[in-house]
Amino acid sequence: MGSEPGPVQIVTVCKEDHSFGLDTEALSRVLLAPEVRDKHVVVLSVAGAFRKGKSFLLDFMLRYMYRKGDENWLGEDDEPLTGFSWRGGSEPETTGIQLWSEVFPVTKSDGTEVAVVLMDTQGAFDNQSTVKDCATIFALSTMTSSIQIYNLSQNIQEDDLQQLQLFTEYGRLAMDEIFLKPFQSLMFLIRDWSFPYEYAYGFKGGSEFLDKRLQVKEAQHEELQTVREHIHSCFTKISCFLLPHPGLNVATSPSFKGQLNDVAPEFREQLKSLIPKLLHPDRLAEKEINGNKVTCRGLLEFFKAYIKIYQGEDLPQPKTMLMATAEANNLAAVATAKDQYYKKMEKVCGGDLPYVSPDSLEEKHHFNFREALHAFSSTKKMGGQEFCDRYQTQLEKELEEMWQSFSKHNESKNLFSAFRTPAVLFVLVCFLYVLSGVLLFIGLSTFALVCDCTLGVVMMSILTWAFIRYSGRYRTVGGAIDQAAGVVLEQATVVLNKSRGTSTVDQKKSS
Repeated sequence: MGSEPGPVQIVTVCKEDHSFGLDTEALSRVLLAPEVRDKHVVVLSVAGAFRKGKSFLLDFMLRYMYRKGDENWLGEDDEPLTGFSWRGGSEPETTGIQLWSEVFPVTKSDGTEVAVVLMDTQGAFDNQSTVKDCATIFALSTMTSSIQIYNLSQNIQEDDLQQLQLFTEYGRLAMDEIFLKPFQSLMFLIRDWSFPYEYAYGFKGGSEFLDKRLQVKEAQHEELQTVREHIHSCFTKISCFLLPHPGLNVATSPSFKGQLNDVAPEFREQLKSLIPKLLHPDRLAEKEINGNKVTCRGLLEFFKAYIKIYQGEDLPQPKTMLMATAEANNLAAVATAKDQYYKKMEKVCGGDLPYVSPDSLEEKHHFNFREALHAFSSTKKMGGQEFCDRYQTQLEKELEEMWQSFSKHNESKNLFSAFRTPAVLFVLVCFLYVLSGVLLFIGLSTFALVCDCTLGVVMMSILTWAFIRYSGRYRTVGGAIDQAAGVVLEQATVVLNKSRGTSTVDQKKSS
């Protein structure tokens, strides 16, 4: 970090494989400084879409924290703005999560001293970040902050609320036990507010505007009600501040470095209202987890624990609305095609219907299989061909599994199949009994004795098989007996076929 305070990268994002890393050493240097490590911590974080001035706002907060005893804390008109890295333009600047290297001790009116940490987060929805990247960064900042500023442009759109719902739910999933509301203070900061004639700039107008936006009405669609109820259930305190546009020079000049003489007067006035109120000692909420206040030392451990969760595979992959809709759309088509196949096969061999010859059943299977695939492919689906092909492969696999089930069910209706094992064993007993008698008659008593022993084993197998079928126990042994009987039948069939073939050849030669 060096001797001069500055931004410290604590959470990094690898753009190639979209993985996350925590720089524990850098975080320790910030949070384990001797003068703050055992103090209760206040974490103020700014999050939102990229290129909306999050770092720009944080730098004014830094200026206030360093000059809060000075009435002219905003600085001189020509003074450039320094602190967290920011710049104009369309490309994102901040990546991952950064903390300011200096933790600010603040004394509250009751005499308690807290440590204030300022956090800057990567802008959401840039052209290199997946939904998981954005959700993870937002969730981590919300889970570790006590005051989360949700930085928005011009208005609170419905998609802003839906994204907030997705991100906070992704954070809530990572928390094993939640006894209270999982997150603390959320402040909507509406930048470039253009309707002061409807709702005045500042907290008062913001509160009125937010009450209307987050109001749950019976006439609303269930989806809109759910989003609002979710947000209310996640945060203990929700507020809003309406901030005017900073001026055209700020927005369009490539040489703008944060000088106040380029900033619109009304923007400066609202900054003088927003930042002192936001950072007032008695408004600073200490970080709490499950009702317990967290120290700087404790916050380090929570960062370590939370990053492990997001590095693992336990959490589901958050999806865009399009991907979630496309997935549901394809799964519905898969379910419809499977149901069509099942109903048609049920009419052929289901329930109590009689046994069907394997060849005929397989023919029906192939026909219904093709019909089910046609039903799936003819359904209009979202997500593109490559995406839909994955679900067609899934459908084919599940239809094959259903076919195996129907085939076994049909085979169980075959009377010979049901009694194949005892029939084979009984025939084998008769054969061995006759063979033993013949061998004894011609004087081969030793071979006759072997036949008698084998005969005894086969008879014991019949009794064992009958007991297993009656009791349902020792099914592994029963399966082995069935398999052995099948091998005997197969070998006997081969021998009979050979002998029949030989006799047919002999007849042809004689003729």
